[in-house]
Amino acid sequence: MQSADTQGGKKHDEGVLHHGHEVSGSVQRYLGEFVYGGIDGGVTTFAVVAGAVGAHLESAVIIILGFANLLADGFAMSIGAYLSAKTAHDQYEKHKRVEYWEVENLPDVEEEEVREIYRNKGFEEPLLSQITTVIIADKDRWVDVMMKEELGMIKDNKSPWKIGLMTYLSFLTIGLIPLLVYVYDHIFGYAGNLFMASSIFTGIGFLIVGYLKSYVTETTRWKGVAETLLLGTLAALVSYYVGGILEDIVMN
Repeated sequence: MQSADTQGGKKHDEGVLHHGHEVSGSVQRYLGEFVYGGIDGGVTTFAVVAGAVGAHLESAVIIILGFANLLADGFAMSIGAYLSAKTAHDQYEKHKRVEYWEVENLPDVEEEEVREIYRNKGFEEPLLSQITTVIIADKDRWVDVMMKEELGMIKDNKSPWKIGLMTYLSFLTIGLIPLLVYVYDHIFGYAGNLFMASSIFTGIGFLIVGYLKSYVTETTRWKGVAETLLLGTLAALVSYYVGGILEDIVMN
């Protein structure tokens, strides 16, 4: 017979394991938001750094511009992601209420619509009538079919505020990488090439995000990494040369 301590320990372990699975599942569910928020954060912040370097601005200015962009753009992007998800959620719920009203008040019309949907899919009698009868026997199932088949709407169960939060956190996490060397230099001093070091660290960040991106898009690993690296490199090159051109125009 197991002691109370042993049973309590098992329950505790099971609780921790269950919580761990919940956290892991949540991370996987919002991996897409993390990837795209991280890509945007890394690309835009590195572009700011590259443009500032191209304009020969001091490290202190680069830090100010970088963090201003990091915090403001990250917040704006997270708000946009939140509002987009919430709008889609509200639209779904609005149409769902309409479908429930139609099922309750216009059942004959809605039943015929179900029959027409599956007739167009190639079902014939008597199977067509059997399918229709099964679907309309449950109101929730009936509405779910109408939402998917008639309106082409599938509910996204992800939380809008979690989408916004994950987007902001990933934007900050990956977007901070290009600035780390400049912050270190400002505090402790660094004798090497700051922009080169920043580029290397940013490239590593892009490698990680690109690898994760391949899971979201279900493409090959090298393609996800290559696309992310190419995007970041192009953005940096454009910003660097634009910064140099603007410096020549303004200073001359």
